[in-house]
Amino acid sequence: MSGIPHDHYEPKSNGEKWLHSRLPIVGLIYDTIMIPTPKNLNWWWIWGIVLAFCLALQIVTGIVLVMHYTPHVDLAFASVEHIMRNVNGGYMIRYLHMNGASLFFVAVYIHMFRGLFYGSYKAPREITWIIGMLIFVLMMGTGFMGYVLPWGQMSFWGATVITGLFGAIPFIGEPIQTLLLGGPAVDNATLNRFFSLHYLLPFVIAALVIVHIWAFHTTGNNNPTGVEVRRTSKEDVKKDTLPFWPYFVIKDFLGLAVVLVIFWAIVGFMPNYLGHPDNYIEANALVTPAHIVPEWYFLPFYAILRAFTADVWLVQLVSFVTGGIIDAKFFGVIAMFGAIAVMALAPWLDTSNVRSGQYRPMFKWWFYLLIVDFFVLMWLGAMPAEEPYASFSLIGSAYWFAYFLVILPLLGVIEKPLPQPETIEEDFNAHYGKADADATPAE
Repeated sequence: MSGIPHDHYEPKSNGEKWLHSRLPIVGLIYDTIMIPTPKNLNWWWIWGIVLAFCLALQIVTGIVLVMHYTPHVDLAFASVEHIMRNVNGGYMIRYLHMNGASLFFVAVYIHMFRGLFYGSYKAPREITWIIGMLIFVLMMGTGFMGYVLPWGQMSFWGATVITGLFGAIPFIGEPIQTLLLGGPAVDNATLNRFFSLHYLLPFVIAALVIVHIWAFHTTGNNNPTGVEVRRTSKEDVKKDTLPFWPYFVIKDFLGLAVVLVIFWAIVGFMPNYLGHPDNYIEANALVTPAHIVPEWYFLPFYAILRAFTADVWLVQLVSFVTGGIIDAKFFGVIAMFGAIAVMALAPWLDTSNVRSGQYRPMFKWWFYLLIVDFFVLMWLGAMPAEEPYASFSLIGSAYWFAYFLVILPLLGVIEKPLPQPETIEEDFNAHYGKADADATPAE
């Protein structure tokens, strides 16, 4: 399974040999949990197990909620109230599902920014990164459609605004929008479509997660130094790595336990903190909320969508050059999806030969500014579309694109990196001291 030399599963008993010759599932599990893992992984590497937990939580709680939910515009809101009030433990299942989505996105954003800092997207892990970005896009789609299902005011008007973006696509926008809605406007057909897709997509995500794990088990894990595991012999591999079980499994479960303490505190004491009160008002097509706001995890990209208005010179220039085909609305749609696309293209936009940002002094400051920019855009996405927020959103959006399209390519040319350790073993010994030469890790 892995490209790193290591001891593979060898069946011992006759029963194990019989099963292994017909269905090598035990060997597959063994090779997965015993994969040699760089011994210098820090605490930023615990978020993978948090993501796995979130996916399992969302699927299990989602299946239970589906048993009591009715995807019909006249009954959806009442069915959610029925879950909250009448189903045994229904309120807790729903709160776990609601806040589980938020934890999912917290974990995925940390996971992605960790990958961007430590260069986990660089060769030979480009495919792993692309699969991860595809999972992220599907998560966003699943989250958006799930937000529509309670059929509150924010659900209805959020669906109206976001699906309206597809209508901005020249020539083919209206047919796509009609197909998505199931008619000319957000209605019962829309709710049924979103319900079906919201139920289906998590299983597609689960399949892609398996491919994602398979991909990095083939190339090996990245690590804080960005230095690859030596693969010349099993002895060198053992100097640079430890088996994933038990060392990193126990570490990951400790990290997960700490995260779950905070998660359960939020679910137990402030479950509606991240929600919007208007979503506890049943959807009404005749009453528009004063301020339509998506869920918090969409806000940075929502700010980018709204930043490019008809007053922006770049929008005016593009509109003039294209003869008005690309107007301000369509430009905003391109910018929103483009903000995700430039992240996906990071393996080819980053020209530096050094993988880890730990040894790139100039890169660090630009990257830290990107994180600040992300949080500022998140705040701006929740603000009204007026000054000074509109100008700040434009500045924040400009930096987002400049970081990936200009700064990353230039830094690879002008930056002088710091010296890197020759091996993972050298970095580990520098941080934790040299282990006893006679001691060998338990396997």
